[in-house]
Amino acid sequence: MPVPVQCLDIQSVEKDTAIRSDKNSFVLEDEGGNPTFVDGEPVVNTGRDVSRYLVDLRDDEDPPFTLRSVVLGTLLGGLGAALYQIYIFKPFSSSVSSLFPLLVTYTFGVLWSVLLPSRSHVEGTRFEWLGPTLHFINPGKFLLKEHVTATIIASSASWGSTSVLNFAVQRLYYDTKVRATTAVLATFSTAVFGYGIVGILRPLTVYPSEMVYWLNLPSVSTFQMLHFDISANHKRLQLFWTAFAAMFIYEIIPSYIFPLLNGFSIFCLASQHTSSSVQDVFTNIFGGADANEGLGLLSLSFDWQYIGSSYMSLPIIQQANSWIGLFICYIATVAIYYSNTWNSKSFPMLSTALFSSNGSIYDQSAVFTGRNFQLNQTALDEVGLPALTGSNAWSGLMGSLAIGGLIAHCIFFWGPYVVSTFKHAREKTDLDPHFVAMQKYEEAPWWWYILLLVLAFFAGLISVLHGETTLPVWSYIVALISGVIVTPFSNLLFARMGYGIDTSQVFKMIAGAINPGRPVANLYFAMWSGDIVNTSIGLAGDLKTGQYLKIPPRAMFVTQIWGTIIVVMVSITRAQREILLDPIGNNVWSGQDVQSLNSQAITWSLTKELYGPSGPYFIIPMGIFVGFGMTFLHWLVNKRWPYIGPVKVESVILPIIYQFASYMSVGVNSVVTSSIIVGLVSQFWLRQYHPGWYRKYNYILGGALDGGAQLMIFVLTFAVFGASGVSRPFPHWAGNPAHGNADYCNGNGALD
Repeated sequence: MPVPVQCLDIQSVEKDTAIRSDKNSFVLEDEGGNPTFVDGEPVVNTGRDVSRYLVDLRDDEDPPFTLRSVVLGTLLGGLGAALYQIYIFKPFSSSVSSLFPLLVTYTFGVLWSVLLPSRSHVEGTRFEWLGPTLHFINPGKFLLKEHVTATIIASSASWGSTSVLNFAVQRLYYDTKVRATTAVLATFSTAVFGYGIVGILRPLTVYPSEMVYWLNLPSVSTFQMLHFDISANHKRLQLFWTAFAAMFIYEIIPSYIFPLLNGFSIFCLASQHTSSSVQDVFTNIFGGADANEGLGLLSLSFDWQYIGSSYMSLPIIQQANSWIGLFICYIATVAIYYSNTWNSKSFPMLSTALFSSNGSIYDQSAVFTGRNFQLNQTALDEVGLPALTGSNAWSGLMGSLAIGGLIAHCIFFWGPYVVSTFKHAREKTDLDPHFVAMQKYEEAPWWWYILLLVLAFFAGLISVLHGETTLPVWSYIVALISGVIVTPFSNLLFARMGYGIDTSQVFKMIAGAINPGRPVANLYFAMWSGDIVNTSIGLAGDLKTGQYLKIPPRAMFVTQIWGTIIVVMVSITRAQREILLDPIGNNVWSGQDVQSLNSQAITWSLTKELYGPSGPYFIIPMGIFVGFGMTFLHWLVNKRWPYIGPVKVESVILPIIYQFASYMSVGVNSVVTSSIIVGLVSQFWLRQYHPGWYRKYNYILGGALDGGAQLMIFVLTFAVFGASGVSRPFPHWAGNPAHGNADYCNGNGALD
């Protein structure tokens, strides 16, 4: 019997029977894959399991747009953008958890509904005529869809843009202040162009069940917990707020009072009275609490801001592949440094800065001169070529392997899936139940997204013609085309595995080849092409959240567009200028991302000299072809031997392995062991052996811990860490040493 879409519930989906909506002629067909049950609870492994058992199909049809949702979303969008600015200048690559704006929005939304007068206050009085106005201001209870709308506006802003890093690079390394017009148009162009591509790719990267965007599940679970069946969710709410409050209070300890907790290492503590040469080795291998200190092998971190809930969300197959990559990274980084490959011993073991052959910081201002900072060949002959640290060169090689592997993996392993996805979309069969439930709402038409692409193109064109980008128009067009080509591959991997591949290097290669000797032009080429990929991933994940939570597509369109144009530039590049320029940094601030961006722009603008057949780093660009070929061989092995022992060959994902093989080339590395432990407890032990607890509490707990930690970090950043211009360090004691590294691995001149 047909089941109307409006009445579709989770129980009906679980029956593995065909479900049809006569109105829209959509069919859900059983794939024949039934989940494993433990003590009557389903083990959530696939995207289909997520749609059936983890995310509720309920739709209360409440309005997504209210004055409250727009005002809160706009204000918190500025806050989210500010947080993004903070995290790109931290010594550990991290991002703003969507739980942070979610919780802040919920708090203020509830306060708004309670404290402001509503229509009920004037009903039956002589002021009843004010009812409509009061209802517009305060429509009553803070409901799910306006909460989601406000949060997505805020989270869209917090995805940020590479343009912010570009402006910081120009200010720090080229003493160039980008005009406001250029900044606004360039940022608008990169963000909105990516969203236009997302709209076109929706049938492939959003609608299917397997396109999960695993890192968004804590937010989805929290939304539904806060708004559906509050009485039934009492235990979940209690756990959430208890964990949130506890983490908010606790985070001040490892991040401010007791930084030793971010990198507790028995090996570091045991090396205090050894010789200086032994201390140097121990620091390189076991140190990791400070930026670029060492590999942090077997260190334990108790600082949740660095661990994060991502390891409670990423599927175990992704994490297992990452562990292989991390193991390779430990071996390769040590081997490269101590074998003096690429003259590694002349430089720090870990750094993204550029050096001269004698180990001093490279004088780029002497080599790239003039209004457009173009290469001065005479100066280059005098100063010499820049050099990369061994770990930075290794990172570049692994990045190339990952890009080649990504393209090959999507073609050979997932190509049939792409074909079948488009077939099902055309025939309207085998669709995600949440997508089916959305068919009562009008879809955002294709031409809306095409119009966005046109607007974004001309906004970028104006900034190229009249701004400080130094980028030729024809090169700008090539950048856009490059980003469009790579975007589907990156989106597929991120949606299915919850983790993406950094594809920016391939864009820098192209830029260096077509704009030799022009590092600033290289920056902007990579910005436009790379941001198309990055913003498309973030916005596609938000679209999936909207599908799970039944936000009408047209409302989602307006919501995301508004969120992408909220940009806030904070003052960290001025307040912490010296630390950001330092090739090492400290345990609070680091310019590693800015340094890396500048270093890559410089080196790839010298493509012929550094990466050509006679250059020292020729293997790096060749890595793309090696990565593609290795994955092709992997596919051939899988065709012949689908299993090797107990291992399913296709579960080995080479691009993820390559990506994590470069993971510890920079930054704070003491967090690795703790992250692996969190992933094993959550995604293996809880998921497999306690699926009921996992389904009810895992994502809620992760979201609460993220929210509490990030709220405290936001407070500390402006109160004591110096984002406002004044630092207030905690008094020194054994857990916060006055000199050297926080984990007491004090080799490599840490006490000098």
